Amino acid sequence: MAGIETRLWRSDNLTVTEKEIQAVIHWFANWSSMQKEEFMKNLLDKALPSNVDALDSALNSLELNSRAPSIFKCQLKLFNGWFGDWTQQDRDCFMLKLTEIDPAYVSKFYELLQAQGSPKQ
Repeated sequence: MAGIETRLWRSDNLTVTEKEIQAVIHWFANWSSMQKEEFMKNLLDKALPSNVDALDSALNSLELNSRAPSIFKCQLKLFNGWFGDWTQQDRDCFMLKLTEIDPAYVSKFYELLQAQGSPKQ
């Protein structure tokens, strides 16, 4: 994992946003294929206007029991909060970093995005 982090970030003087992006990239590298699939849906929900599935996903993510959320769910919650605060340039940087570690995943994202509609402006 240190190889990925070294390759992606060459400075010790990272901004808060760069540290957030670095954290998400690190998490992504350790997620299962099922978790990456759920993350893909999350990214598409953010990129597509009026995506009805976004509401459905949000409702399905609500747990009505007393169990603590999984680490993955906590990571998604952090990502969602951070992503909302990122500029378009930050979001582009995130996608670039994601492309560096998993180009096929990002390619699939853009294919699905194109098939489902145009991205948010």
